[in-house]
Formats: sequence, C-alpha cells, structure tokens
Amino acid sequence: MLKPKVCVLRTAGTNCDKETAFAFVKAGAEAEFVHINQLVCAEKKLSDYQILALSGGFSYGDDIAAGKILANELKTKLSGDLNEFIRAGKLIIGICNGFQIMVKAGLLPGNKEMKQEVSLINNDSAKFEARWVYLSKSEKRKAQNKCVWTHNLPEVIYLPVAHGEGKFIVKDNSILERLKENGQIVFQYCDESGKLAGYPDNPNGSTENIAGICDETGRVFGLMPHPERHVYGQQHPRWTAAKLKKEEGDGFQIFKNGVEYAKKNI
Repeated sequence: MLKPKVCVLRTAGTNCDKETAFAFVKAGAEAEFVHINQLVCAEKKLSDYQILALSGGFSYGDDIAAGKILANELKTKLSGDLNEFIRAGKLIIGICNGFQIMVKAGLLPGNKEMKQEVSLINNDSAKFEARWVYLSKSEKRKAQNKCVWTHNLPEVIYLPVAHGEGKFIVKDNSILERLKENGQIVFQYCDESGKLAGYPDNPNGSTENIAGICDETGRVFGLMPHPERHVYGQQHPRWTAAKLKKEEGDGFQIFKNGVEYAKKNI
C-alpha cells in the first residue's frame, strides 16, 4: 500500500483533529476529516480506511463525562463497523479525549461485548493539568513488542498533557492484573530518570501511573498525552535553552509506526 488512509473522526467540540491529521500526513499517510454523522448515515464507510484516529478536544462539550456521548454513539450506532474494522487487522488510536471515548465505548482494553471495564475520571488535583510530562515504557517489555504504535521509542519520552479527566482507574483488580499479564500497559508517567513518581510527575493520580494502554492485538491504542503536539524537535519547550538537535519530536515515531504497519500489513 502506497499511502494508508486515515479517518480522523470529528464531532462538535473536537479541536485537535488538524494537528493529528498533519502528523499522519507527515508520516506518509492520507488523512481525511470525517464527521461522526457521515459514518452513521453511511455517507462514508469506515471500511474504506486503514487507520481510525480519535483526536483530542472536548467532544460534545464533555457533557455527562469526558467523551461519554461520542462513546455512546460509537457503541450504539457503529459497534458492528468498529468490530469488523478491528477484525480486519486495522489500526485505531485515541489521544486524550479520544482515549476517554475509547475506554467508555469499550474499545479499550477490549472485549467482545464492548463492555466498559476501565475509565478516565477527574484528576486528583481537581484542576485542568496542561504541561509536559515524562513517560516510560511499561516494565513488561512485551507491552512494547505487542503495541505496534510504540516500537523503536526511547525508554523515556516527553509529551504534553492537557486534561481535566485523565485519572486512569479499573473496575476491579482482576482487570488490572489482566492488563499487566497481557502486556497491555504501554506507557506510565514517570520522572526524568524514568522512575515512577507521584504528583506532579503523575499529573492526574492514575492507577499505577498508567498513561496509555493497548488491546490484546496491540493495534488499538489510547493515551492521554498528546504525541501530535511533539512531532518536531523545535516543539520541545526547552529546545532553545538546551540546544537540542533532534529534528523529530518524541511523538512523531508513534505516527510513523502506525503508517508503516498499515503499509506492510493491511
């Protein structure tokens, strides 16, 4: 496949779609903005795309809870299309609000019934956290081998967060143990050295510092930090002061991985 097609899903309140589309185009894909109503009314077909991207923002104003309304739309109106999309070996990424949507729609951590098993709730700080954080790869190396989006990343990366409801919680401990055993915990908040730490390194109080997870296939991936906001090295907040020479930002490899996987496997 020369250029994978990315469906960048939009609805009222979506506001990181252009940056997300730009990152995919820069990585070698074609990106198309698709409103949720276009899929529901069959004006557009999800099956025509190789990657589905749920970008950040405040879908439907985060009424009820962050991402809940769009999650309900996906689950009640497009569950068949989404399940077929995943069965076809295609890719899904959810960033910030997109991650909130995915967990509340039951797409992550993933089960046949699309039942919600985890959630993202109000930050422990009780305020909107908008700053840069460090992320470490999960302690279980197989998480990195499993998640196709995160190959060839450094041990510690630096990305911005911007959320008020980013605290990752699980329904019960059996689900947490399943995530660990299956290597589905992909990123954890940490300090600059890569050591897991509390606030402010963990900006929201997430259980076990969890910042991103994937499904059992490794193709469906969600995270709270924003990789699309660090695709160029110059976007690093200390790029000038630290005289950083990296041309690519830490988040860009995530998009390159998705595009390259789609080219080779879909």
